[in-house]
Amino acid sequence: MDNPVDLLVRDAELVATVDDARREIAGGWVAVTGGVVSALGGPGDPPPAAVRTVDARGCLVTPGLVNTHHHLYQNLTRAYAPALTGGLFDWLVTLYPLWARLDEEAAYVSAYVGLTELALAGCTTSTDHLYVHPRGGGDLITAEVAAARDLGMRSHFTRGSMSLSVKDGGLPPDSVVQDDDEILADSERLVALHHDPSPTALTRIALAPCSPFSVSTSLMTRTAELAERLDVRLHTHLCETQDEDAFCLETFGRRPVDYLTDVGWLSDRTWLAHVVWPSPDEVGRLGSARVGAAHCPSSNMILGSGLAPVSELRAAGAPVGLGVDGSSSADAASLWLEARTAMLQGKLRHGAGSFSARDALEVATRGGAACLGRTGEIGELSVGACGDLAVWPLTGVAFAGALSDPVEAWLRCGPVAARHTVVGGRFVVEDGVPVHPGLAEQLAVHRRVSERMQAPA
Repeated sequence: MDNPVDLLVRDAELVATVDDARREIAGGWVAVTGGVVSALGGPGDPPPAAVRTVDARGCLVTPGLVNTHHHLYQNLTRAYAPALTGGLFDWLVTLYPLWARLDEEAAYVSAYVGLTELALAGCTTSTDHLYVHPRGGGDLITAEVAAARDLGMRSHFTRGSMSLSVKDGGLPPDSVVQDDDEILADSERLVALHHDPSPTALTRIALAPCSPFSVSTSLMTRTAELAERLDVRLHTHLCETQDEDAFCLETFGRRPVDYLTDVGWLSDRTWLAHVVWPSPDEVGRLGSARVGAAHCPSSNMILGSGLAPVSELRAAGAPVGLGVDGSSSADAASLWLEARTAMLQGKLRHGAGSFSARDALEVATRGGAACLGRTGEIGELSVGACGDLAVWPLTGVAFAGALSDPVEAWLRCGPVAARHTVVGGRFVVEDGVPVHPGLAEQLAVHRRVSERMQAPA
């Protein structure tokens, strides 16, 4: 007799696999063994015996959502009143002095709270871009890794950096920038310490100079060379605002995508945050090079940055994923909300029939996996892929009358949070509640750290 599987999710209203064939299984089930999907089937396929069975009647089952851009530490300065009315550059200049107070305790608690927030909305893999490293702040990335491991979340932490302060023509204060050699040495240390290249890895590290206006050209070039040598991915902000276009033209005599090419970043090792303002020619170049884009619809609206050309990038061949962005620009961190907003923006740009809930689900799962170099590992439910999934209830007042299409109902109705969020076959959220017992304690710590960070100088 076959051994029982570890977890069986059965009798779903629909299993949307988002696999290569985009298979959808009404009345379907998913089995997970040893952290990976071991079988899928429909009502005609007898499900295996299981150690743990979850009843998914009335629910949509999807792959776990993949967050491709975030700044977890920013939930310590959410909805900070003095920063709420300016564009990107004003907002940054207001908040940099507060973020200069970051330390290991702040990095841990913000990651713990932020990753829990993501898990509640069905996210199973998140990136983070921590680019503020104050003198004496400690090992902030390792503190984040510890929080993710405590929670059981799959994470891609990026070693962010800034090397140009106000005195060098950049925006950040001196206290949060480092020199190129220091940044590169620490990047290599963190990859050696935490990066797991295996297909079921819970922790990976990427290298992420912050933006063209906060790092030197030499750091961009040397980081690309280091990433090639260590075989890790590259991430930065690009084409976020028209101010950035003007900065690059004035400083480098080049538009941002030309600059990216000059520094050796135009490759499938790279994924970029925002990509709101590429020209049609640049969209084609990014697509041909398979450079990924992290689409952050809420942040781009709340800062007035613009509407990203998502359909154009996808048509050109660029992988497009979703990002919640930092919790003090977008202020909320729900990938369900970002998927819905991406769907609405897509329709606004190109018409009602141009961008469906399935397009948004694909961007939130497969697209994110491709941005992170993990196609076939995450972002789909297929045999051998990581056992990461979300179970979404489609019942109650919000879904009354939504009978004909569970995937469209999932984004059009709601709002909806995940009933269960499962990473590698293990529950992170169960019955709508985070599984780890430390949340109340960490929220109290978070309040104390936030008050300290936001206190007047």
